[in-house]
Amino acid sequence: MIDRRLLTHINWPFFGLTILLLAVGVLNLYSASAVRIEGGLSLDSYYQRQMVWGGVGMACMVLVMAFDYRHLRDAAWPIYWTAIAMLVAVYFFGRSISGARRWLDFGLLNVQPSELAKIAILLIGAKLIARQEGHYDWPALGRILGVVVLPALLIFKQPDLGSGLTLFMILGGMLLVKGVSGRILKFLILVVPAVLPFTWFFLHDYQKARIMTFLNPGRDPLGAGYHIIQSQIAIGSGEMWGKGFMEGTQGMLSFLPEKHTDFAFAVLGEEWGFMGAMILLSIFCAFLYQIYLVAVDAKDEFGRYLAVGVFFYFFLQIFINIGMVLGLMPVVGIPLPFISYGGSAAVVNFCLIGLVLNVSMRRFMFKKG
Repeated sequence: MIDRRLLTHINWPFFGLTILLLAVGVLNLYSASAVRIEGGLSLDSYYQRQMVWGGVGMACMVLVMAFDYRHLRDAAWPIYWTAIAMLVAVYFFGRSISGARRWLDFGLLNVQPSELAKIAILLIGAKLIARQEGHYDWPALGRILGVVVLPALLIFKQPDLGSGLTLFMILGGMLLVKGVSGRILKFLILVVPAVLPFTWFFLHDYQKARIMTFLNPGRDPLGAGYHIIQSQIAIGSGEMWGKGFMEGTQGMLSFLPEKHTDFAFAVLGEEWGFMGAMILLSIFCAFLYQIYLVAVDAKDEFGRYLAVGVFFYFFLQIFINIGMVLGLMPVVGIPLPFISYGGSAAVVNFCLIGLVLNVSMRRFMFKKG
């Protein structure tokens, strides 16, 4: 028998915003899948596949909501080691696309294990931070950061710099909310900027090219700078109100690369203009605010840091993707949640939505003690 109180405590505004973002994403993908040909349009099936992945993701979301999230404390380490095993399998058996080996091919399904690694780090982080008393000192900080090193190195090897850094940033955001000692905070503020330039020597050639292109997009306009230049042209040509749905020339005439994945926001900016982009950003802000409210109202520390981790997961992806498409950040291959095409990302996004709804709908259980 389902406890009716679970249904009454579901965060319906948050659920509604999620469905709204999915709808905007599918509508935008419908346009991004179209190519103008002589005498009409040709439509690829990306938007149809995204609808299927959205349905699969929502089924996973319901499954995640069905059980008490507190059981995930015990499942955190098995999920972590499963993610590690899959990342190792990618190294030996992974499928390569455009020079990157990031997927495991299961016939009808290509799975990206780095997405599972993000969930694993979120669960491990919430588990370890929830039982930490007081602020983090150096030994405690070293122990918790240690869990990120192995999966991040395996993801860097694929190579996927953006996803690897995301693991550190998700856990770093959770640690900042928990609190670190003032001495550690001063050290990080002074040392991290000084160390960053030396990471240049560990980057692949194409990653160095992306950074150089970010600093000077015009240095290679037909090569490394092509994506960002076409993206800026698309967004700028949308002006205030946009060119109209399926009327964008940069996307329709195939000038804009990766228009259904990393640069999907540029399609929206061209067709709906500044106002359309602002409306989408407003929806994202309301979406993040609802996650923040769940974190504030959570009745236990594990649930609170689960919501905090999900907040940083979505915030970082939104911030980095839009910054990248606008040319304000280097291109690092981070998709825009619910807007960019991607099966593994869609399922993971909905699983995380399910986690937040799970924490929200079980608040009453703690009130009775």
